[in-house]
Amino acid sequence: MIRLTLALILALLAPQAGAEQVQSATAVARAAQGADIVILGEVHDNPAHHRLQAEVVEALAPTALVFEMLTEDGARRVTPDLAADPVALEEVLMWSESGWPDFAMYYPLIAYAQTGPIYGAQVVREAAQGAFANGAAATFGAGAARFGLDRPLPEEEQAAREAAQLAAHCDALPPEILPGFVEAQRLRDAVLARVALDALARHGAPVAIITGNGHARRDWGIPALLAVAAPELEVVSLGQFEAPPDADTPFDLWALADPVARPDPCAAFR
Repeated sequence: MIRLTLALILALLAPQAGAEQVQSATAVARAAQGADIVILGEVHDNPAHHRLQAEVVEALAPTALVFEMLTEDGARRVTPDLAADPVALEEVLMWSESGWPDFAMYYPLIAYAQTGPIYGAQVVREAAQGAFANGAAATFGAGAARFGLDRPLPEEEQAAREAAQLAAHCDALPPEILPGFVEAQRLRDAVLARVALDALARHGAPVAIITGNGHARRDWGIPALLAVAAPELEVVSLGQFEAPPDADTPFDLWALADPVARPDPCAAFR
């Protein structure tokens, strides 16, 4: 999991002309009417973002939920009975060891498994390291070409993504390792896209994805890979912010919530 600083999130994910601000779950569900896949972005540690996601899921009634935060095996373990018990669920998922924020924020979303299927699309550490060292295509394996992983990124996009990774890590990374971070992120996007397509094939539309804003962006996140793999699909993406954005955003919809107090994310690098 790559943790983005708030400053980077706001700089990269600010809205453009044509992106629609939404202020309620009803508005999101209305805008997503008829979509095949709906991507619900978040700043991971903002409770308000998770509340809106849960409200959208209730209003949208997706056929399945895909989680960036759950492994395939972890999601498979979540039975309807287990999903009704937050204490047992947190223990089974070994959430305290996962590195994700407070389980209480995610539980209302994972509890969806009481009534519908959930899928895990988390890239485990070993796979991310494989992508870092050998590229996303080699680690993804069969089907990599379907998502464009066998092709290098356009030079301008590669440079922008490396700059984003550098900023996300407080300008503390040597430049020679930045391409590896980009490849790991490409792998995460592709796995999320693949799992969403699998869920769509099994259950029909709409499938919803719970993920960070970085994976939800249309220009190089999950929507971009879905546009390559299944261009006939209708995909709607929501980004969630903590301050009014003022530049271009690669989302269809955007929502605003109060920021949360958090320690300086660059303190560790210093």
